[in-house]
Amino acid sequence: MAQVTFSPPFTAPQDVASQLRQNGFAVLSPADVARWTGCALPDLLGLNGDWAGLPPDDFLKDGGRYRRRRHACFVVQDGQVRQVPHRAHWQPVEYNALHGGMERWFAPMEPATVARPVWQQLLAALAGVSDAVFARSEAPASWFVEAHQFRIDTTDGIGRPTPEGAHRDGVDLVAVFLVGREGIKGGETRVFEAAGPSGQRFTLTEPWSLLLLDDARMIHESTPIQPLAEGGYRDTLVVTCRRGGFQGADVVGQAPAGR
Repeated sequence: MAQVTFSPPFTAPQDVASQLRQNGFAVLSPADVARWTGCALPDLLGLNGDWAGLPPDDFLKDGGRYRRRRHACFVVQDGQVRQVPHRAHWQPVEYNALHGGMERWFAPMEPATVARPVWQQLLAALAGVSDAVFARSEAPASWFVEAHQFRIDTTDGIGRPTPEGAHRDGVDLVAVFLVGREGIKGGETRVFEAAGPSGQRFTLTEPWSLLLLDDARMIHESTPIQPLAEGGYRDTLVVTCRRGGFQGADVVGQAPAGR
């Protein structure tokens, strides 16, 4: 049976903030991501090599070996990006029933990556739309930003982009960039109203296409992937913006020795 896929409902760059306010999510094509962020698309594509060297995620509680990952944290205010000391990723069980309530110390992002001007521009754009949609005053807010580089592979037959299922992340803004996909089927994106019946499903296929979500209003998930060729994988960059502090700031300490 042929696989049925649905095209993403793309938004024009100038309509991103209004689309987020009205519908809780917005989707941008790669060319419009470049326009919206002020980044050159070749510079974004120049980040892609990082994903080939991601280390394994050692915290998968379903026993899988299909996920590789790096993580980094930043504070962004008024267009200024500051990386903070490496810290654990932590979520309450209310937002992540599978991995919530545990400190997960992932490998840090490469210093050369976070030092690139294109990376700084990318985070500044996400903080800027967070100011436009979620800020409670006219002054730019401090946005506590977590970035996750993921590779989901099909080494064992099936890879699960969201093993926790349909979920929210406990932040203000969620940004999911499709960095690349090779030799797979599946990986459909699904977004649903948290307090209503509406939802949409579509498949991101083009490198550096983007889904933006109002996390308070929308639940999201990506369906499992299966191989069409040996070595199939799906690469994503997930960036979250949150007011008030990082999740778990009161329970997560600094990196242990050796991290």
